[in-house]
Amino acid sequence: MSKRSPGETVRWLDADEERAWRALRRMMIAIQSRTAHDLAAIGLSEADYEVLSTLSERPGRTSTLHEQAAKMGWSRSRLSRHATRMETRGLVRREPDPDDGRGCYLVLTEHGMETLEDAAPAHLESVRRHVIDRLSPADLSALESIARKLEEPACSRS
Repeated sequence: MSKRSPGETVRWLDADEERAWRALRRMMIAIQSRTAHDLAAIGLSEADYEVLSTLSERPGRTSTLHEQAAKMGWSRSRLSRHATRMETRGLVRREPDPDDGRGCYLVLTEHGMETLEDAAPAHLESVRRHVIDRLSPADLSALESIARKLEEPACSRS
């Protein structure tokens, strides 16, 4: 079902825009699938690594479930289910949030920190192999600039 109002014009992509869009999509899929494959080889998912690495950088190695879900672009319920699986592996634990009776903190366990420390070299090698070492310093600068432009939500066009 279309959400366009009657008479609204579709802004189709021209040939250059279409090529750029498809190249971006192929790049994102290729990098994500390759780095995910490399993480899986060491027993972690991308989401596991994101949770572990984010928690390792936080004061007290702790974050609210809400903050972590927002950072990952996930719903709280999706992250809660994932955290349950990580808890059974001893990577994280939950603690009640005294400021939010319905919320909780995710806390990185010692085992989770050790797992991250063991996984980090392989993950960094994967990132280097699939991205960093394939680009020049100018490419990396351009990539960072483009990423910063695209990471913020777009303003609605009137």
